[in-house]
Amino acid sequence: LWAQMGKAFLTGGIICCIGQGILNYTGNVLGMDPQTAGSWCSLILVFASVVLTALHIYPKIVKWGGAGALVPITGFANAVVSAAIEFKAEGRVLGTGAKMFTIAGPVIVYGTLAAVVYGAVLWLKGLLPV
Repeated sequence: LWAQMGKAFLTGGIICCIGQGILNYTGNVLGMDPQTAGSWCSLILVFASVVLTALHIYPKIVKWGGAGALVPITGFANAVVSAAIEFKAEGRVLGTGAKMFTIAGPVIVYGTLAAVVYGAVLWLKGLLPV
């Protein structure tokens, strides 16, 4: 258990350090504002995860690092791409298109639902005198 936790901590830490390096580079060297730098950081991490998954490298990282590789945004991208690659033989629509969202679908649905609930609470809070 302790070895698995150490590997997860190390893997997640490396991914986060790479993300921080991207943030520092885009913010300090390229002069982007924090929001734009954060967007580029997310984009680059997701793209790297997709490429590494397609090259069958990211699954090896996940096998070694466990939750440390699955929890960050890179793990979500890996889950979506892995399902798409796995069901590619079934065709573009019923294989790749449909199965790609087996993991992403619930995340998108509940994320959208949570945003609506939070927005409604803030809207009602603004209507009520405090």
